[in-house]
Amino acid sequence: MNVFLWILAGVLAAFFLAAGLTKLSQSRRKLLANPNMKWVEDFSAGTVKLIGTAEVLGAIGLILPAVLDIAPMLVPLAATGVGLIMLGAIITHVRRKEFPQVGLNAVVLVLAVVLAIFRFGPNSF
Repeated sequence: MNVFLWILAGVLAAFFLAAGLTKLSQSRRKLLANPNMKWVEDFSAGTVKLIGTAEVLGAIGLILPAVLDIAPMLVPLAATGVGLIMLGAIITHVRRKEFPQVGLNAVVLVLAVVLAIFRFGPNSF
């Protein structure tokens, strides 16, 4: 089970690192050009950068504390945090009636919840 949780954390970290770096490195105008990023219309450029920063920090928090064995309790907290980001994404996409994006966000939310539950509970560090 521990190997599965490490793989899950790695997949989630890669997903959030890529998503966060995209939001941080591209302008609002370039993000709006992507058909899957139309939600950016509802947020200021600063808010989009804040979301990207939270995603990058979440990605780091999913891996680094456990690898360095420094405050490994941060791993399930990071999983909870990225789960909350996904919950916000689901709410945003439902309000905008962008239902195809809701499916991906729901899957990522479930994976983050599974990681948080197991790292808080039976498979904690």
